Amino acid sequence: MTDDLTRLSAAELADKIHSREVSAVEATQAHLDRIRAVDGQYNAFLHIADDEALSAAQAVDEALARGDEMLSPLAGVPLALKDVFTTSDMPTTCASKILEGWVPPYDATLTTRLRQAGIPILGKTNMDEFAMGSSTENSAYGPTLNPWGENRIPGGSGGGSAAALAAFEAPLAIGTDTGGSIRQPAAMTSTVGVKPTYGTVSRFGLVACASSLDQGGPCARTVLDTALLHEVIAGHDPRDSTSIDTPVRPVVQAAKEGAEGSLSGVRVGVVKELHSDSYQPGVISTFDKAVEALRGLGAEVVEVSCPHFTYALAAYYLILPSEVSSNLARFDAMRYGLRVGNDGTRSAEQVMAETRSAGFGKEVKRRIMIGTYALSAGYYDAYYGQALKVRTLIARDFDAAYEQVDVLVAPTSPFTAWQLGEKVDDPIAMYLSDLCTLPTNLAGHCAMSVPAGLSPDDGLPVGLQIMAPALADERLYRIGAAYEAARGPLPAAV
Repeated sequence: MTDDLTRLSAAELADKIHSREVSAVEATQAHLDRIRAVDGQYNAFLHIADDEALSAAQAVDEALARGDEMLSPLAGVPLALKDVFTTSDMPTTCASKILEGWVPPYDATLTTRLRQAGIPILGKTNMDEFAMGSSTENSAYGPTLNPWGENRIPGGSGGGSAAALAAFEAPLAIGTDTGGSIRQPAAMTSTVGVKPTYGTVSRFGLVACASSLDQGGPCARTVLDTALLHEVIAGHDPRDSTSIDTPVRPVVQAAKEGAEGSLSGVRVGVVKELHSDSYQPGVISTFDKAVEALRGLGAEVVEVSCPHFTYALAAYYLILPSEVSSNLARFDAMRYGLRVGNDGTRSAEQVMAETRSAGFGKEVKRRIMIGTYALSAGYYDAYYGQALKVRTLIARDFDAAYEQVDVLVAPTSPFTAWQLGEKVDDPIAMYLSDLCTLPTNLAGHCAMSVPAGLSPDDGLPVGLQIMAPALADERLYRIGAAYEAARGPLPAAV
């Protein structure tokens, strides 16, 4: 029975819980048992919250027994939370030694909304330190492994959340997407991940990496499950100055309609600049097959050019480090977190330097130094200023494209999951895995990765990326669900 429960979709599990065929406690315990049984192989979780999760599940069962009709559709369905959102009852480390053991005094807005919806939080998932990386190898607590292959990376920075889904340790997960950190792990683990429109999911309590790019979002194994979670976490938050005061998009309705209908009348644009001979051949062939499936559903498919996308990688890796340099200045050994060398003989500056040297990993230090340089006197206009101009040109490319089509599609990543350690000493090679996802973040738009099948090269998962304009998130779900239904079931990792 336990194994059966962990194999259900979130929607299926919710139906069983709400019909009282299965209790929320039973569902949560089944997933906690699964984590204990298999997570030693994957290292998807940094913290497991047995007591807290079971207590939340018990509250749902009691509400169901009372006949409470105000319960969320996902009440009782457990979830894995990326360790970058603050939680007042468990540590928030951002996978960094500088925050080891830190329990925040408050919950993130997203955490609060999960609790209010009656969703038990199983624990906090592993990630690249402060969400900086594409492989979850930069965690101070060891890398996460991909259930799809021995010694394969699960993508990053949210590899822990994606691996937990692929290993059936959780039916739902939360990630964050700064340059593809939800979508790229989803592609590499054959799961679904959505980067919502910037500003539609609160960033209050999300430990900042790059404030103009970071966006929390839903992850699951099906498009409908992802839509159900999206509606729980989205919505205006007055505590977040970047939050958009607009109604939550009807993504659940769109997913249900998409699964039942055709795509007749929908215009799909294949981005010329994100379809390259330099990509892994199996990725391109699998993507091309997915495009043909969209055409078979009645969509009109055309090629679209977005010429400035070729500069997205360079612009992103100036804008992001610059914001990192500013955001991570708060970790100064004075207010909270790690403190090294505080023996009364060193100045505040020396303690700060020693703490940051000991507490931050290599990739975080690299990005802080790049960003500090790009913002320094005499270089700001040449680097950061120019990158912002490119960002504007990329947004204009999107605007022009969406005058011609309803959505854009591309591979989610140019490559399938590579071997652990293969690119860790070559930052440029690592950064190239983000080529297809970065433009959406720079523009603040929304995008989804949905499983497209397995590459004939190596038998590893490939993701189809669907992109839509700002505040048109429902288009992702309609098209993603239609494609998912037409594609049919895929093999599981384990």
